[in-house]
Amino acid sequence: MKLTVIGIGTWGTALAIHLQKNGHEVCLYGRVEDNTEMIRETKSHPFLPGINIPSEINITTNLAEAVENEYLVIAVPSPYIREFISKIVNITSKDKIIINVAKGFEIESGKRISEIVSEVSDNKYKYCVLSGPTHAEEVARELPAAIVSASDDINIAKKIQMIFNNNVLRVYTSTDTIGVELGGSFKNVVAIAAGAVDGLRFGDNAKAALITRGLHEMKVLGRILGADENTFNGLTGVGDLIVTCMSKHSRNRGFGEKIGSGLKSEEILANTSMVTEGVYATKAFYLIAKKKNIELPITEEVYKTIYEGKNPLISFKDLMSREMKMESE
Repeated sequence: MKLTVIGIGTWGTALAIHLQKNGHEVCLYGRVEDNTEMIRETKSHPFLPGINIPSEINITTNLAEAVENEYLVIAVPSPYIREFISKIVNITSKDKIIINVAKGFEIESGKRISEIVSEVSDNKYKYCVLSGPTHAEEVARELPAAIVSASDDINIAKKIQMIFNNNVLRVYTSTDTIGVELGGSFKNVVAIAAGAVDGLRFGDNAKAALITRGLHEMKVLGRILGADENTFNGLTGVGDLIVTCMSKHSRNRGFGEKIGSGLKSEEILANTSMVTEGVYATKAFYLIAKKKNIELPITEEVYKTIYEGKNPLISFKDLMSREMKMESE
């Protein structure tokens, strides 16, 4: 099978390596400004130390060359999805199968990535989202993991399952595209809050409660958007929440920890070269909640700490002093 990975970040690179080891012919596209030439020459990624990129992977900065393949793995940050899909549509008239591995919603419109792909391609492209508790650093080292391939078309989900599955990455299928996309994105908001718990040194009890109530908010939003609530009990809900809220590899948890330790979001973002998806997701979900008049208290407090400079200690005090209610409310 011939596949192209669009995006030479850590996740795109890890998946390109994985696909090549699975016996596929792989092209990896990156922009010039993403140090693509250096990565091609050294066969290594600066944020994946100790990992060798197989010479069989064709690394290119030529997007027209890259999108010749039918299967395109989209591994660019969510704010750039619309731009890249538009470029692909303008470059080639061929139908494509889009495998999205980015985790986010569009801020301005509140649209899921599947909706953006459908809109920009005029429904010509088939779509699958690949999501779950999978850090690039571990997948690149072939440590065991499991992930979900979700598409409205179960046959597409099964095709992607066959392409990616092997004895170190187990792939399950789902037809709940909404739930898988929501879980993969919303967990980043909760991870920022969980990181703030670490930064404030509140301990394990607080973190466990925060993650659990974050799952509740995920399910509340899922019901409104039309997701299958059972999806959130699986890999792309509970599973992704656990790994993103707990792991040393999590950018979102790390961002939240810095917030909790007293740094402002502007300082943190100015000193990082990697995208923190939760920053964008927080705003997107905050706006969706306001538009649909639903209560997402953790999301609202994360939004206020990032975008309004609210002290995270006060945010947690406000969460703890909310009106008493039944857990299921």
